[in-house]
Amino acid sequence: MITYIIRRLFAALVLLIIVSAVTFSIFFVLPKWIGATPETLATRYVGRAATAETVRETAHNLGFYDPIPVQYWHWLKGIFAGAEFNYGTGVEHCPAPCLGYSFRNYQPVWPDLLDRMPVTLSLAVGAAVLWLLGGIAVGTLSALRKGTIFDRFAMGVSLAGVSLPIYFTGVLALSIFSYSLGWTAPGGRFVPLGEDPGEWAYNLLLPWITLALLFSAQYARLTRAGMLETMNEDFIRTARAKGLPERTVVVRHGLRGALTPILTIFGLDVGLLLGGAVLTESAFGLPGLGKYAIEGITNYDLPKVMGVTILAAFFVVIANLVVDLLYAVVDPRVRAK
Repeated sequence: MITYIIRRLFAALVLLIIVSAVTFSIFFVLPKWIGATPETLATRYVGRAATAETVRETAHNLGFYDPIPVQYWHWLKGIFAGAEFNYGTGVEHCPAPCLGYSFRNYQPVWPDLLDRMPVTLSLAVGAAVLWLLGGIAVGTLSALRKGTIFDRFAMGVSLAGVSLPIYFTGVLALSIFSYSLGWTAPGGRFVPLGEDPGEWAYNLLLPWITLALLFSAQYARLTRAGMLETMNEDFIRTARAKGLPERTVVVRHGLRGALTPILTIFGLDVGLLLGGAVLTESAFGLPGLGKYAIEGITNYDLPKVMGVTILAAFFVVIANLVVDLLYAVVDPRVRAK
């Protein structure tokens, strides 16, 4: 088991380095291919009113004239050891982990990400618990009651949940449950968990349910398909022949065998959401990482967008690493591979 964990940790580290290199290339190599120059990037820091000499000097001070591998090395080193940015008027120190300075407010990106992270983390974790429990429960019951009214109704609702976009269901839910009925909090409000747990949950309840509806629909359909396949296996018939209670057969043998594909998509979904639930945060006005990324794209604030991208990639890799380790718990045969 220890060897298996070490292999996965090493693979995750290599993958993070590859992802960082690809992300850096997207933001710094591709613009050059379409005609962008070092002066174009420098202009974002000093403004369009700056003289050409100031722009060139800033581009030189920031290392935009260096070869791409050298720029990447300086950027990668800044994540672990910090970096210094020279705009011509002074040198700004960016402590590690340094993901760059914003073009707009000239502030390090990492503290901004830390400020937004509790919102996205609260939204993603709360919704993940709801959709995982709800999706698996509905999918299991549908498989055990195949062809019944419950099965048809549950799969119909799941199909609707998968088909309807989040920005539609989010706005509709706000209109009905917040503004018309007053049952839930209006959008745009977030209270940290440490300040008031009740208010924290109250403000996030509707975003949780709306986001969970989208994902739980997929999990219900996937669980149903996996359970229908697993419950027809020989080891299920053997377990029943031994006289095991039906609950034990379903939970310990049937559901456990159907969990592998669910774990796969769960790790990917949670990792992506931790990098910013863009549509949900925009629909409910939550100041999370997704909304922060939208602001960076709108203002063409490259360091903000790149910071969110790297953070999202980190969460996806870590989430998949956790899933790989859980595979070994759910299915011991994985450890031998």
